[in-house]
Amino acid sequence: MRVAVFRKEHFNAAHRLYNPDWTDERNQEVFGKCNNPNWHGHNYELVVKLIGEPDPATGYVFDMKELSDLIKIHVLKKFDHKNLNLDTEEFKSINPTAENIAVVIYNILRDKIDHTLELKVILYETERNFVEYPA
Repeated sequence: MRVAVFRKEHFNAAHRLYNPDWTDERNQEVFGKCNNPNWHGHNYELVVKLIGEPDPATGYVFDMKELSDLIKIHVLKKFDHKNLNLDTEEFKSINPTAENIAVVIYNILRDKIDHTLELKVILYETERNFVEYPA
């Protein structure tokens, strides 16, 4: 019996979508207002999904308090109220698109959660735009 459990958190962060190998014109053409040199921000909604067998002794797939703490310590503390381009090591050389942010969060959490559990990260950049990794 496999069960999925979800933990939802949110964080606020600024970023600029920009490829340093391109001209300003090309960056503007591809990224539009997300290329604002003065940055722009989002209220991100993060959903972490774990799938596995409930433990016979506890009934838990994963202790939700522990999952909440992992997210707060290893993700929110790094990214909340930060400029992703300037304030984080993770995005010094990676364009902080929603896709890349989801992959980075997945990689941060993957090593901290038992590998017998399937992990998915769903990141809402806006109410209507969201990504899932792995797909």
